[in-house]
Amino acid sequence: MSEHHDHDAADQSRIDRRAELLPEEETAGSADPEAQAEVILEESDERTADPEGTQVESEQTGPRTSEQASHTPTGA
Repeated sequence: MSEHHDHDAADQSRIDRRAELLPEEETAGSADPEAQAEVILEESDERTADPEGTQVESEQTGPRTSEQASHTPTGA
């Protein structure tokens, strides 16, 4: 069961949009898509507000060298 928090209309709209599960999330299932969306967006906001601080805490990325940080990929 989810624990609902009070959000302003813009935040609630973001949560509602993110709660629409992606195909791979539908396959895996979610007991509470809205609560899952809320956590995902809170973590995303933290990374946006403090990219250097959260990069240190991330298990997905390690610290980058200045050369890596200044590299701009070409083509896609």
